[in-house]
This record gives sequence, structure tokens and C-alpha cells, in this order.
Amino acid sequence: MSNNKTWYKSWFDTKYYHILYKRRDNSEAEKFIKKLVKEIGLETNQSVLDLACGKGRHSVFLNKLGYDVTGVDLSNNNIDFAKKFSNNELKFFKHDMRNPVNKKFDAVLNLFTSFGYFDKIEEDIKVIESIKNSLNKHGIGVIDFMNSKVIIESLVENEIINYDDIIFNISRHFNGQHIIKKIQVIDNEKHYDFTEKVRAYKLLDFKRIFEQVNLSLIDLYGCYNMSKFNENSSRRMILVFKIK
Repeated sequence: MSNNKTWYKSWFDTKYYHILYKRRDNSEAEKFIKKLVKEIGLETNQSVLDLACGKGRHSVFLNKLGYDVTGVDLSNNNIDFAKKFSNNELKFFKHDMRNPVNKKFDAVLNLFTSFGYFDKIEEDIKVIESIKNSLNKHGIGVIDFMNSKVIIESLVENEIINYDDIIFNISRHFNGQHIIKKIQVIDNEKHYDFTEKVRAYKLLDFKRIFEQVNLSLIDLYGCYNMSKFNENSSRRMILVFKIK
């Protein structure tokens, strides 16, 4: 069975996406969040937008740290799950990240390579404009992206993963613009084909877009321990920015 819907709508809303990535390191994510809010100077009770929040793991932890958090995602299943954790200072709703939320925030976070999904660069620029338009005057934006140069150089072309007797046959390649991951799922007698596709933006690309939309890059980190970015060795590219 092949799913021909827009890839991110079909893949992120299926149970297989969450099975494949269920072993993500929550302790590492929580350490990262603690370091990040300290580095950007975010004070308790300030407002945070978690843009493309998935099932809300970052949102929930940010709320536990004392922040007023709104999490948005395009996946119905993700938002339905995340809403179980809602309270007066933690809210979730379905939203397309290309459109600004009708509220201003002290910080907008776009984490774990939740960017670069669209076929046209103009659509990705809309996401950055949406972040800008969702920030208050002194707000801070964060995009946690891959360091494409290092990821492409170390790309694992083929991999087979077995979780709970569900087989994931994964192939990866770089087509000159996007890093593409093809995922064949074998679940007993059922076969499914999914795709992940992320545009391989480099630092210079982000700088050009920031200049275009009147944003200033104020800091840059290369891993979740918040060490400084090195183009030749860092696996992450964590961009911190504000409105000019």
C-alpha cells in the first residue's frame, strides 16, 4: 500500500511514525530544554509557543518548568494525544505552522528538525515569517535544525529496524536539495510505504532568509549540550534569533 497524500500529513498522522521514533531520549530532550531556556533568558511564567509540537513532550516539560505554553501541530492524532495533558497554562490545538497564531509570545520554539518539509522554499519562508509574527517585541525565536553538511556526509543509506515485530526497511539519499528517507513498513501481511523529506538548508540559507524577513541571528549552537556550532563537526544547528 502506498500513501500519496502530502507526505507529512500521511506519515506524521500514522501510528508507525510514533513506533519508529518511540525510543527518542526524553532525558536528553529535558536537559536540552533546561539549558535552552537558561541560554535565551526565558523567565518563569513567560509565554512559549511550541511550533510543530508533535505529541507535546517538549510542551509538557516546559509547562512543568513554569511556563505558559501553547503547542500546535498539523496532526490530528498528535493534538488529540497532547490534549490529555492540558491545563490552564498548557494548551494544544491543530494549526498549520505556515500561518501565525493569533497571539504574541515571549518565545517561539521549533524543535527536532520540524522545518524544511515543503516542496517550495517560499512555503518554508512562510514558516519563519509566521514565527516572526508570533513573537512579541522582545521575543526570541529558536529553530533546532540538523547540520545538513555533516548529516549528508554521514548518511546511512540502508537500515532495517524491528520494533514489536513490525519491520521498517529504511533507505536514505540526498537528491541535491532534500534529504529523503523512504520507509517501507511490514506489519504482518500489511505493507505500507511512507516518505520523509527535509530540505537540506545550510547556515548561509538561514542567514539569507533571516535578512529577507528582518530577523537577527543572535546565537548559534551545535548540539543539545549547547556547545558552539562548528560547520564541519556539529550534528545540530540550533538558531536563536529575534526581530530586528
